[in-house]
Amino acid sequence: MAGRDDQGRRPARWPVRPRPKTRWAEQEPTVGQADAAVIEAALKRARARSSGNWFAVAASRDVRADRPRGFRVLGRELVAWRDGAGAVVAGPGACPHLGAPLARGRIVCGDLVCRWHGLRLPPDGGAGWRPLPCHDDGVLAWVRLDQAGEEPSPLPVLPARPRPARSLHVVIRAVGVCEPEDVVANRLDPWHGAWFHPYSFTRLRVTHAPPPGAGEAEDRFLVEVTYRAGPRLGVPVLAEFTCPEPRTVVMRIVEGEGVGSVVETHATPLGPGRDGRPRTAVIEATIATSERPGFAVARLAAPVVRPMMRRAATRLWRDDLAYAERRYALRTGTS
Repeated sequence: MAGRDDQGRRPARWPVRPRPKTRWAEQEPTVGQADAAVIEAALKRARARSSGNWFAVAASRDVRADRPRGFRVLGRELVAWRDGAGAVVAGPGACPHLGAPLARGRIVCGDLVCRWHGLRLPPDGGAGWRPLPCHDDGVLAWVRLDQAGEEPSPLPVLPARPRPARSLHVVIRAVGVCEPEDVVANRLDPWHGAWFHPYSFTRLRVTHAPPPGAGEAEDRFLVEVTYRAGPRLGVPVLAEFTCPEPRTVVMRIVEGEGVGSVVETHATPLGPGRDGRPRTAVIEATIATSERPGFAVARLAAPVVRPMMRRAATRLWRDDLAYAERRYALRTGTS
């Protein structure tokens, strides 16, 4: 006979478990555990790692072959599109002729054509325009800006991901008045999850936090948490948080439903806004997987499932950007 969960009402192998309803104010406080020194030390170690000058700029599916896409990184205006072979091309966003916005141009046979005077720019450059190093990992599009002050690398620093044939992914983008370190610091504070996001998380317990002087082997957070699936239902997992490079935090499920699923949070500095304050784009990829036979159905229903995944991630970052913006304001004395 199959085992039962701790309340005896469902087989233990079921991913969704009944959970007693817990009032928000009756949770165990985490204020004594969320040590600012631990968070700051983890952030400092992350900032010391190399990104190879690579910046996540968009979801891979948002860079298209039928029209260009404009964006900013480090205050630079950039443009991206796909060439005739489907490869991502990116470079300066201003036309080298008279500065027209190339993001408003058109793609003709894989070339970018400026709408002001018809200057045609092939993917390999010309007329004073040169492409930047790009990478398309199938989930995200990346651009390398070598003036960022680091030693360049041939590829971005990418964590291990579930196999594409066995996964389902969505990407969201949100912009806040802060710097990348404020976004990363938010993710390196797992203790706030059930308090700040009670609509998504409950029964959260940090089982391992790296000490201020942690080495690479122990530089991770381990978190037991239950994802809410209803007022009295949840999916318990053990999640690991790591920073492979200074602007990325990766959450990976290591035990429980969806083992191997990852959430990659990339913080891309856009440059100052009109008010002179910095803007940072959170580009977050959720890549879900499961060995359960029913997951194949979820993949087939991707057009329905993806909007739900996107709404859930967007709601979390609506709140977490307020956290990051508050941290930036306090840190810089601009509150």
